[in-house]
Amino acid sequence: MAKRKKSRDTYTSKGEGCNVRKDIINAMRRERSLLDIRRAKFKAFMKGKKVFVTIPNPNTNETNKPFIRVPAEQVWRKEKYIMKTKDPKSL
Repeated sequence: MAKRKKSRDTYTSKGEGCNVRKDIINAMRRERSLLDIRRAKFKAFMKGKKVFVTIPNPNTNETNKPFIRVPAEQVWRKEKYIMKTKDPKSL
């Protein structure tokens, strides 16, 4: 006869599951505008996440691939703008 595990009687869920249906979440994601998607991608890129963007294929000979997916590092720059000031030595 199999032995019954005792922990199953006292197990309590940690409540980590999603409380919204998947089809509702997917519908909300589908309804986002192109600007919202680009803004979210750029925000993630500035945080240092690995983001991919879709661009037109620069190789026109590959007619079966009109668009390609590339890392955002190849398309966008991640430089902080630092305002230049006058050199104190020149004053």
